[in-house]
Amino acid sequence: MTNAIYLVSIAIFGATLLLIISRLSKKLPRRLNNKYYTERWTELLGKVKTADGMVLSVIDGDKLLDEALKKRHFKGKTMGERLVSAQRSLSDNDAVWYAHKLRNRLVHEPNIRLKKREAQNALAGFKQALKDLGAL
Repeated sequence: MTNAIYLVSIAIFGATLLLIISRLSKKLPRRLNNKYYTERWTELLGKVKTADGMVLSVIDGDKLLDEALKKRHFKGKTMGERLVSAQRSLSDNDAVWYAHKLRNRLVHEPNIRLKKREAQNALAGFKQALKDLGAL
């Protein structure tokens, strides 16, 4: 009888330990695949040569940053909520918010004309954020 109790105790302890380890591993930030993000970043920079390409680059930069935020487990249902969650991890929140708001304007305002300087500033903000998160 004592052997059965001993085995049950070990099984419960083992299951509890596995549960704790699985919970902790979900909370730890994942390392990001730098090669993947560098390749994607290089691709979106290749689009900057045309006016339409600049628009796509800003939109793609926003998507790439959002993907990195999700991989690093920042909480939030939207990109904006994830940016708020990540603000202590980002060195230039203003630049990231500028870039994200510009992306929103490009997507929701059909007649907006994107200036080259605006696109450069937005991409610089996205790049710095990706570096801060360990993606680049």
